Amino acid sequence: MLNENVIRRNELLARKTIKGLESRNMSGYYAMTKKDALAQALALIPEGSSVSMGGAMSAHEIGLVEALKDGNYNFIDRDQYTDKRAAMLAAYDADIFLSSANAITDDGIMVNIDGNSNRVSAIAQGPKKVIFIVGMNKVCPDLDSAMKRARNVAAPINAQRFGLSTPCSKTGACMDCKSPDTICCQILITRFSRHKDRIHVILVNRDLGF
Repeated sequence: MLNENVIRRNELLARKTIKGLESRNMSGYYAMTKKDALAQALALIPEGSSVSMGGAMSAHEIGLVEALKDGNYNFIDRDQYTDKRAAMLAAYDADIFLSSANAITDDGIMVNIDGNSNRVSAIAQGPKKVIFIVGMNKVCPDLDSAMKRARNVAAPINAQRFGLSTPCSKTGACMDCKSPDTICCQILITRFSRHKDRIHVILVNRDLGF
């Protein structure tokens, strides 16, 4: 259970971040619990929709992936594809793409780093709707701190998670490497959505993902 003061702080910070998202032609929502986040996400996904995703741990953590697999949805599960490229290409034509953010500023700018770049490319273009599940632990005060979080928190943890031989997996901090295993190949900064109602961000009053 979160401290009451933390809850209040997160509510105020989320309100500011949602206002920032709205000024950037994106929709923001605040969920007090993982259960609330799941309900909000499902409300944005009509039954029968084709749904794909990047490696969004946050979507797993709120139970969204399991709900989609069990429900009346066409969930494109790349783990079930022998041809991973085919799964990635199918994502671009999906109704819904699920993601998280490596970091988000409190005025609504999102930062994402990718190795294969299927995730950041789908965020930028392709799927009709993109739904982000973002824990409040990822909210940063400005773009510089968001970039630092993405490179020095998210990237090293993900490199360790995938067993990659990068300097950051050994030191825990970005070394601006050019290792063959680097996962910092493409960096996407999402500062505005040209298409209204395409990008939806659910902020969750929990620590989610990395």
